[in-house]
Amino acid sequence: MIEPPAPTYCANHPGVETSLRCNKCGKPICAQCAVRTPTGYRCKECVRGQLKLFDTAQWYDYLLGFGTAGILGLLASYLASLISRLSFIGWILIVIGAPTAGMVIAEGVRLVTRKHRSRPLFITIAAAVVLSALPVIILHLLTLDIFTLIFQGIYLFIATPVVYARLSGIQMTR
Repeated sequence: MIEPPAPTYCANHPGVETSLRCNKCGKPICAQCAVRTPTGYRCKECVRGQLKLFDTAQWYDYLLGFGTAGILGLLASYLASLISRLSFIGWILIVIGAPTAGMVIAEGVRLVTRKHRSRPLFITIAAAVVLSALPVIILHLLTLDIFTLIFQGIYLFIATPVVYARLSGIQMTR
């Protein structure tokens, strides 16, 4: 008579029976511990180790990226304030120009950081885009130019996610 194999339990949750194993290290994992990857399920430790291979940003990439995004973002924010004076055509230009500005900022940052990557770097760059618009926003707050402030909001609402998505490689469609 053949006996059934002994049950295996999750390495992280000893009370949870499982038949799932990490496809990299072979460690038994439960559904809660499993991370789905394109090549199968892996444990969180193996996924974390793999992510470290892709995080290539150095400390100076943060400074270079922040500075580049700040300068280009300030310029784009200023242009958005100029576009706000063009009445109806301004609405069309801001909807077309904001994603274009986001792509230009992202490509400028990618150039100076030599395509180094890391999630904190992408967040730093997105923050730089928002912070670079503050001088223009403050100037128009002092003059109570509400119409230009609306254009600044539209610009930031569109350009900031474009910068982040372009740098991180997030695909909006598949």
